[in-house]
Amino acid sequence: MTDSPLVEARSLTKIYPSRGSSAEFRAVDGIDFELRRGEAFGFLGPNGAGKSTTMRMISAISPISGGTLRVLGLDPTTQGPQVRARLGVVPQDDCLDRELTVRENLHIYGRYFGLRRAVIRERTAELLDFAQLQDKADEQVEVLSGGMRRRLTIARSLINEPDILLLDEPTTGLDPQARHVLWDRLFRLKQQGVTLILTTHYMDEAEQLCDRLVVMDGGRIVAKGTPRELIAAHVTREVLELRFADQDTATEKLRGSNLATAGGGRVEVLPDRTVVYAADGEAALAAVHAIGLTPLTALVRRATLEDVFLKLTGRSLID
Repeated sequence: MTDSPLVEARSLTKIYPSRGSSAEFRAVDGIDFELRRGEAFGFLGPNGAGKSTTMRMISAISPISGGTLRVLGLDPTTQGPQVRARLGVVPQDDCLDRELTVRENLHIYGRYFGLRRAVIRERTAELLDFAQLQDKADEQVEVLSGGMRRRLTIARSLINEPDILLLDEPTTGLDPQARHVLWDRLFRLKQQGVTLILTTHYMDEAEQLCDRLVVMDGGRIVAKGTPRELIAAHVTREVLELRFADQDTATEKLRGSNLATAGGGRVEVLPDRTVVYAADGEAALAAVHAIGLTPLTALVRRATLEDVFLKLTGRSLID
């Protein structure tokens, strides 16, 4: 990595006027972050947190309202075309030409960047191999599965050999198998030194792919660091998930007990379960039984980024 950040934001703000009133809506509210070459950097948060708005400002398609933003040393507001020429963008929606073939989609996108036909042919062959779409090269996009279309969208975004690849919710709507195939493709890009910026509300995705990340809520950054640092700083090592026949009565008894001193910790009530944060999940479960409670189900697991977000904001990332 070089010392100079590829992306640097200071007090970055995006304001939209509210319809029918003089009030303003701050979609992004004065955030600071920086990204260095070779990193996979994530924006984590629920829908409406400001992740996609931030990505649009980075990709020079939405002007900033305040603060400063530099991308590859350039100002996206005044040097938008130069910034966009050096980025690869994978939007939430694929936006592929479905009546064209896989190969034709890559070829046309390469022409958008003014690449020579010989260069496009060479890169198309490489990208078809990368995306595992060689046998679909001459098929229309319309017949591809959702996972294949997503891989094609990523391949298309790499046709100009970008300095930074931006991925907005890259695996939303995919089944688990397709998600894992896509993770493998993105991990290979990381190994090849491609710099990634991604938004996601999938915790396992962020932990798998991101070297560093920021947690956003309400347009602001509420925490930042590596996945391991965030978990260590904000939650206990283990989590005990409990479900009871009478959830309300059981939760009241938990909160009125000495669970914290008996091996458990903070208790959170979610719509479908009760969560106990503990250094030792098995000891916490023993303490639950000791106060006369018998859960229908009990699961001890390691703490995750979702637990971090729940503690910081008081709600689940999928709310």
